[in-house]
Amino acid sequence: MTQDTEAQPSLSGAQKKRLRAHGHHLHPVILIGKEGITQNLIDSTLAALTSHELIKVKLGQNAPLERQVAAVELARLSAAELIQQIGKVFLLYRPNPDLPAEKRIPL
Repeated sequence: MTQDTEAQPSLSGAQKKRLRAHGHHLHPVILIGKEGITQNLIDSTLAALTSHELIKVKLGQNAPLERQVAAVELARLSAAELIQQIGKVFLLYRPNPDLPAEKRIPL
């Protein structure tokens, strides 16, 4: 489960605020279940971040991890920035410069 990652992006407070507003309407695309953070979950998270840049993740009730630990660990393993955490739901952001301009999230 250890994976080297690039340096995480550094965002200003105003940029995080815009991302929180943008992510408000999103539905969770990743669910951390009873298996915890597995390689398959990391791969799915990386694919979702590559496609969408901003994703919502939900920690299931049977997950073996504490919510804050899960959020920080998944952000680290996916080289993403933890934007917000409310209860067992959190937002992750990782810019993808290869996405077409119309699909990128403006900061």
